[in-house]
Amino acid sequence: MAVEVSELPLTFTTRTAREFGLHPRDLYRLRDDGDLVELSRGVFRQADAAAPHWPDLLAVAYRAPAAVVCCVSALAVHDLTDEIPSAVQLAVRRSSRPPRIDHPPTEVFRFADATFELGVSAVEVAPGESVRVYGRERTVIDVMRLRHRLGEPLALGALRRYLRRGDARPGQLLALARDLGVFGPVRAAVDVASAE
Repeated sequence: MAVEVSELPLTFTTRTAREFGLHPRDLYRLRDDGDLVELSRGVFRQADAAAPHWPDLLAVAYRAPAAVVCCVSALAVHDLTDEIPSAVQLAVRRSSRPPRIDHPPTEVFRFADATFELGVSAVEVAPGESVRVYGRERTVIDVMRLRHRLGEPLALGALRRYLRRGDARPGQLLALARDLGVFGPVRAAVDVASAE
């Protein structure tokens, strides 16, 4: 084996390993010997690398790089819920094929192509490694839009928690709600939550 583990990126895919000249047989031997940890099928991390803050998000981002972490998973990242997501929730463009990921468990939402990139930001999930996630305002709006599927208590709780934060930007929240075509319901919920 000509390639040393330290020569590989901290997190990488089987394809990347092959590009570095590492044969799959050697890759799996390194995994079996404990030099690598397999985060998901075909996604590996050096065993001595710093532990990721969000290992499931890191794994899923390598499996579906065009997807964006959304809904309850994004609420957890932004500390807007105490709920622990049972699956990583991802958004993909409606025109794209949804990824099939068994581990970690995932739930895929299909969002309109025209508004897919609105409110996308990034969060560091491991030292020096970030994944795409919807920002706080977009996430609150999305759980409000999907409250019939995710639950109204979750959506309203996230909105209240967002509005109580010192760095809340209700004007930006409403502007984004207008861009996403849900200004009326979001404005009504903001008014109710603000009056409490």
